[in-house]
Amino acid sequence: MNWKECIDGYLEYLEFERGLSANTRAAYLSDLEKHAALSPVNPDKTTTKELSDFLSELYTKGISARSQSRMLSSLRGFYNWMQEEQFRSDQPAALLENPRVGRKLPTVLSESEVVAILDAIPMAGPFATRDRAMIELLYACGLRVSEVCHLQTSLLRLEEGYLIVTGKGNKQRLVPVHQEAIKFVDLYLNYERTHIHAKPAYSDTVFLSNRGAALSRQSVFLKLKTYAEKAGIKKNISPHTLRHSFATHLMERGADLRIVQQLLGHESITTTEIYTHVSAEQLGAKIAAHHPLNKKK
Repeated sequence: MNWKECIDGYLEYLEFERGLSANTRAAYLSDLEKHAALSPVNPDKTTTKELSDFLSELYTKGISARSQSRMLSSLRGFYNWMQEEQFRSDQPAALLENPRVGRKLPTVLSESEVVAILDAIPMAGPFATRDRAMIELLYACGLRVSEVCHLQTSLLRLEEGYLIVTGKGNKQRLVPVHQEAIKFVDLYLNYERTHIHAKPAYSDTVFLSNRGAALSRQSVFLKLKTYAEKAGIKKNISPHTLRHSFATHLMERGADLRIVQQLLGHESITTTEIYTHVSAEQLGAKIAAHHPLNKKK
């Protein structure tokens, strides 16, 4: 069994059995190719010591603990598959320990900062209602940027007040939408989008470029950065920042953690629990800023 055969087989498994996205598969491919380039043997002969030496090499090169942990996760998944397919009888990555990774809290915008970004979109400009509707949905529904880019008109249920969103692993979920976001989506669909000649492959795509194709994630990122700069926001933000802000603001207002998990489409609630830490940190900062004893100091 050579490396290329095994990696190709594993990627097919990730695509057709696990339903993982192209971006996730590309990340696995990158990790495994790095491992293969430094491995002295084929994958059916790799030992735990060789994997440990490989991870040590990453450490000496200054690779972060977070990246090392992700690499180890890739190796575990790959060798689990090798074992399940009976390409080898053992799992050489099973006994390796994850490096300690500190929990990094995400950047979050305040409610007033979100409003400032939305107000910075010039409504008289070209594609103004499209950009406003797109950014409204990123925040109002806590969508991933890929979910916004692939949103389909046939899955909009605006009269009922919700969307059907296709998330990771092609899993669909219902997400409610507030009236302000619905207003701008309706404006875009009934005016701007009717003037865009959609290419056949994108006839059901909500947010289109001026060439009739789906907006790219990079395009959404650049537009958000532009409007944030116009709003005078200095934080380093991305479309995912609006998703973090959506979840944090819900938690601050007392939303149940399980509900936030469902809205975000998280498979595990442990992923959602980070927002309890963010919410607590935000609350602590507010107390520090406004508590009368602190003011006396």
